[in-house]
Amino acid sequence: MSWNVKTWYRRRVLENESIPDDLWREAVARLRCLRGLSPIELKRLRECVTLFLHAKQISGAHELVITDEMHVMIAAQACILILNLDLDYYEGWVEIIVYPGEFIRDYEYVDEDGVVHRAREAVSGESWLGGPVILSWEDTAVAGEEAGYNVVIHEFAHKLDMLNGDANGSPPLHADMSQQAWSEAFSKAYAIFCLNVDANEMTVIDPYAAENPAEFFAVISETFFETPLVVKLHFPAVYEQLALFYRQDPALRWGKS
Repeated sequence: MSWNVKTWYRRRVLENESIPDDLWREAVARLRCLRGLSPIELKRLRECVTLFLHAKQISGAHELVITDEMHVMIAAQACILILNLDLDYYEGWVEIIVYPGEFIRDYEYVDEDGVVHRAREAVSGESWLGGPVILSWEDTAVAGEEAGYNVVIHEFAHKLDMLNGDANGSPPLHADMSQQAWSEAFSKAYAIFCLNVDANEMTVIDPYAAENPAEFFAVISETFFETPLVVKLHFPAVYEQLALFYRQDPALRWGKS
């Protein structure tokens, strides 16, 4: 689709579809990750959410009914990541599946001896390369209540990470960013963080971030939007890279709010 056709198409969607004012106000008031956004930014976010909801299908699993409120809550959290990017970052897949609570994930892993094992675990979210995002509504609904925790931001950070293949903690960077600076900042922070977790020390972000570099990127993206001052204080080089990648400075927004 050419730029002119895409612009026309999006304008038509915005003209013909709208988010009710009461649902939008409720989402803005409820979501910590939207704190400090200016009126102009909120307008742009609302437009992004409208286009997102037009493009994506949100389905309930196990007879969960997806209400208008749930649509807006999920979309607003997904779109805060691309507020200053573009909806094209979420192209190539359509569906979001929402379970009432945690769901079971089946997976395989290879141990140190090369033996393949099958395992099952309860999870609150999952992102598939080229496929859907899967969420637990129970975990999605508590966004903003537990500092630094946001399952929607976590899973959509994985989606951005997957733009150049399997998630590995290194999404495709903008032309004005340095791959070396990104790698150095994240590699050093991840290595130190893993040492702290192995030593059973208290950590300022979820210890799950030590699982692998992809989870570190997703978890610290959650914290970047939910409690940005924590990331800026404890991981300043990582914060700088995230601010460049997301083209946002949430710590500055929080300081003004």
